[in-house]
Amino acid sequence: MKALRTLLVVSTLTAAGTAMADSSVVKDGYQFAPNQLVPTGVRAEVGTTGYGAAFLWTANPYVGLALGYNGGDISWSDDLSINGTKYDMDMDNKLAYLNAEIRPWGASENQLAKSLYVAAGVGYLDNEYDLNKRNKNAQGSISVNNVAYTGLGGVEGTLNYDNQFAPYVGLGFAPKITKNIGVFGEVGAYYTGNPSVKLTSYGNLQNAVPGAPTIDQSVAAEANKIAHDDKYEWLPVGKVGVSFHW
Repeated sequence: MKALRTLLVVSTLTAAGTAMADSSVVKDGYQFAPNQLVPTGVRAEVGTTGYGAAFLWTANPYVGLALGYNGGDISWSDDLSINGTKYDMDMDNKLAYLNAEIRPWGASENQLAKSLYVAAGVGYLDNEYDLNKRNKNAQGSISVNNVAYTGLGGVEGTLNYDNQFAPYVGLGFAPKITKNIGVFGEVGAYYTGNPSVKLTSYGNLQNAVPGAPTIDQSVAAEANKIAHDDKYEWLPVGKVGVSFHW
């Protein structure tokens, strides 16, 4: 999986570079100038990967760049359902990214069409999710790896997408409200490969059914499934924000 992710990162950056140097851009008279190294705008954003900001560059009506950072604890839900177990979740995001934003209809007279863009880039992730599921009622039960356990106690641990580069693709809409101010919304996903997972049990959880796995066996099986389940190879992204262009 690491080899595939590395290949996707290289391919994504190559595609972004190709887009910036497209021959049609030169033919249309949009050639590189030294002042293009100066950002043409900034934006503030908030979403599933936290809150943050980005510098924006506009190479031409068709291609732009966004260099940004998202961090902090922003979650649309305080729980995470994994393999039959619903965990309380505490999120800590650290994400730096570089995206090429390609606008197929960038020179269109239609304002809605020219506001659409496809984002392709790469992110450097160091995201950590603290997980905790506990049974507070001795008469109740919790499910771990689809097995019910009674007793006081729970399961805790971490799920990490840490210190790795991940390719990104997304679709966005960024209309301008005035000459200088705009808004935007974007959805997409990072291909991260499976996260690293550490889970442990605490308390006196047990299952009285003969032959049932122990709580520690179920915890280990659940962590192993997460580490090999395709659904956790993708980190979904949704964010909105405002931009200022000068």
